Amino acid sequence: MKRYGALETGGTKMVLAVLDEQGHFLERAKMPTTTPEETMAEMIAFFRQHPVSALGIGSFGPLDLNPSSPTFGSITASPKLAWRNFPIVPEFTNALQIPVAMDTDVNAAALAEATLGAAKGLASCLYVTVGTGIGGGLILGGKPVHGLLHPEIGHIPVNPLPGDPLPEGICPYHGCCLEGMASGPAIKKKWGLSARDLPESHPAWELESEYLSQLCTIAILAFSPEKIILGGGVMQQKFIFPMIRQKALKKLGNYIVHPAVAEGLREYIVEPGLGTDSGILGAWLLAKQCAAPAVPAV
Repeated sequence: MKRYGALETGGTKMVLAVLDEQGHFLERAKMPTTTPEETMAEMIAFFRQHPVSALGIGSFGPLDLNPSSPTFGSITASPKLAWRNFPIVPEFTNALQIPVAMDTDVNAAALAEATLGAAKGLASCLYVTVGTGIGGGLILGGKPVHGLLHPEIGHIPVNPLPGDPLPEGICPYHGCCLEGMASGPAIKKKWGLSARDLPESHPAWELESEYLSQLCTIAILAFSPEKIILGGGVMQQKFIFPMIRQKALKKLGNYIVHPAVAEGLREYIVEPGLGTDSGILGAWLLAKQCAAPAVPAV
């Protein structure tokens, strides 16, 4: 039986798993994200204890995903300073001597949702996680989008709403970008409480739904995905979805003529179909892809 390794890296914890060919979990583990020296040793030990034929990684970024680059497979200008310029793919490859594939954590989640989840059967979707940070993975033509680097949906600029107690935002790079205005830490900085502790009637949600509706409107107009999936810890507050849909619909201004819009975006801006497993299942899919033998050119 083939076994595949999956790793979802996070700023506070690493999620590791071993799955079979059908995607059944055989082993799962979590460990805190500390320094590369400490955390890598623990993760390598886990996969040595539970051997796999290939490893897929969905990682926080930015990442160098250009195979011709001398720093391919590295975490680059990460705000997580200990991990900046860390060659995570070469480290795993050298230690485990197996194929290793990596993409952004949100591209991995988008791939899983497009293959198995809320966007199954569609050729395109946008997956956005709203939590400690904000990131977005984009699938177009059935494949994750890369380019000069990879999409940085979380850092698009947004227009602060009047009455926002922190209109300058908290992002150290861009101030009032989406992450600086609508991430979990931004919410806590503004109101002194985490998203899960804020009641539904709190004014925080008017601001949050406004900024996320700006994102959804931009995405619809720029990429025209067939589905927008909003996940992450902040989106566990399910009551915010109708607020986002209503605001995005108003911003579109009857310009986009499509049944998905006509029905109020109810089946268009949705929760993840895979719950909290989108990222780790995406990493499993990356592992399966890199383990598959190359098809010779005709």
